[in-house]
Amino acid sequence: MPQHDELPIPDYDHLQTGALTSRIRTLDSAGLETLLAYERAHANRIQVVSAMRHRLASVKAGEKPSGGDPAAHGSADPASTPAGSKVSAATTGPPVDPPAHGDLTNPSQPRSGR
Repeated sequence: MPQHDELPIPDYDHLQTGALTSRIRTLDSAGLETLLAYERAHANRIQVVSAMRHRLASVKAGEKPSGGDPAAHGSADPASTPAGSKVSAATTGPPVDPPAHGDLTNPSQPRSGR
């Protein structure tokens, strides 16, 4: 059984299933077999085992591992991916003028200074 330090994906234990399925695409059959043995001996998650078995079958059938570094951080980590577009002068909305205290349409909240 492989040990944690021998895994081809160093942060394997901390990856969510979605991130893991994209990272295993970079591995060859030996790396996939190592991870599959580790997964079965530890968490044995059905989705992960199924994805690894499917990918392993594809690689053994001749499909090449995709480019990239299986240890790389990036879009697989949602905390490191900025959401939305960057704000610029062209994308900002109109300036907001905060309302005065109270609401003229609500008699229980009179405007201050009246």
